[in-house]
Amino acid sequence: MSMRPNKLWLIVFLTTWLAASQSIYFMPYEQKDALKTLINSINTATKSIDVAIYSFTNREIAKSLKNAAKKGVKIRIIYDYESNKDNTYSTIGYLSKYNHIQTCLLQGKKAKNRKYNGIMHQKLAIIDNHTIFVGSANWSKNAFENNYELLVKSNDGAMITKANSFFSKMFAQCQPY
Repeated sequence: MSMRPNKLWLIVFLTTWLAASQSIYFMPYEQKDALKTLINSINTATKSIDVAIYSFTNREIAKSLKNAAKKGVKIRIIYDYESNKDNTYSTIGYLSKYNHIQTCLLQGKKAKNRKYNGIMHQKLAIIDNHTIFVGSANWSKNAFENNYELLVKSNDGAMITKANSFFSKMFAQCQPY
C-alpha cells in the first residue's frame, strides 16, 4: 500500500516538528548553548515562570529573571530550605526584593526515623505553561561550566501539565522567604 505524497509529507513534517520541540544539552560540552537556550526562554516569557531549584547562584540567569519580572512576568521560585539558610552565594536575597517575584523555601519530607528531613532537589523551570526545562544541573556557574550535567528543554504538553501540578503542590507547602 503506497502513501500519497501529501500524506507522507505531513508525516515527515509532524515527526520533524515534534522532534524539534525537544532538546537536550550535555555540559560542560554544550554549556554555552544550554545557558543561551535557558536565558533566551526566560527573556521571551510573557506571563509566568515557575522555578524549583536546589542551588541557584548563577547571576546571569538571575538578571534575566529580574528583567522578566520588570516586564510584568509573574515569577515563583522554590529554593531548597537547607541549602539556602546561609544565602551568601544564593540568588534568593537578590531576587526576592523585586515585584512580580515570589521566593520561598521548601524542605523535603521528614524521614521515617524522624531524625532529618529530605531536600528539595528539583531542577525545574516552566515558562508560560509552554516550555519546560528539567535536568541534573543546578543553576550555578560551576554546573554549566565544569560539571557533567544535562539540561532538557521540551514543549511536551503532558509533561508540562504534570510538572505544573507537582509545582503547585510544592509551592503550597513553601515557607515565604
